[in-house]
Amino acid sequence: MKKIKNIQLLLAVAMTFVATLCSQEAAAQHTLTLTGGTGVAYTRFYPAEVTKSMWQCENFGLSWRYYSESPRFVGAVGIDLEYLERGYRHAYRYTSSWEINGEDLKETRHYEYYRRTVNSLMLPLVWQPHFYFAKNRVRVFIEAALVLSFNISSRYEYENGLYKGEAGKYEWKVPRDNRFGYGLAGGAGFALLFGQVEVGFKARYHFGYSDILKNRNKYYSNDTDGLENPFSYTPLRSPMDNLNFSLTVGWRFNKRGFNEWFVVRPKREKALKEFNFSEQTGANKGNQNNAGGVRR
Repeated sequence: MKKIKNIQLLLAVAMTFVATLCSQEAAAQHTLTLTGGTGVAYTRFYPAEVTKSMWQCENFGLSWRYYSESPRFVGAVGIDLEYLERGYRHAYRYTSSWEINGEDLKETRHYEYYRRTVNSLMLPLVWQPHFYFAKNRVRVFIEAALVLSFNISSRYEYENGLYKGEAGKYEWKVPRDNRFGYGLAGGAGFALLFGQVEVGFKARYHFGYSDILKNRNKYYSNDTDGLENPFSYTPLRSPMDNLNFSLTVGWRFNKRGFNEWFVVRPKREKALKEFNFSEQTGANKGNQNNAGGVRR
């Protein structure tokens, strides 16, 4: 139900955005793109904890781009509204088995994992330099973004071990949990242009700077918490990262094409000017000085 509500929210925003863009001039340099895919999530704890990455984390969203009319290297700017699954798998305890290895004992640890999924709304503010190929039918781009985020909801689950099967809704506490976050993102991709339709692929890495858990100066222990919190003491740092792979389907609001396609770049003056060997080397001047001379 949560995912359905998130999709409905994005669709409502998309319809509002489309109506706004359609009211603009026909020559507007805008595109609107739907994105969706999967990826991997990871959280960086300090002090270090034993963790695993979370795979098959869904992402989908809406991207708006405004393309500059100036040719070459300027690129596009835009805003994304993206739903993203984030989180971590934390080894909350382990058991050991021992084997004799020569004269030494070798320990093998068997970890029990706690999994937490965080559903977030992401708002990247994007700059996108790009290049065109194949007579403006292929766009290759890179992206850099400042990202703001809001954590909508969260769930937890004990995957194995003593508490295997324990799962439920993660209850947010103001002293313990951060709803808002920020970070940076970078990526690259391409789009194939078929008239006003664009189909493509992109990869993006979200690098978190804010923490999902407030540090222990504000929330020291989980003595009053239930199974939703596996940490004996709150980590000092807990930023979340994501690597996403997405398919894209977009629409260009300009039938003619982007204005930068039709900019004729003037040739450089040096290229137009013919090279005059005599003028550059002073050969004519030397010939004139010797014209009236007496040969000996």
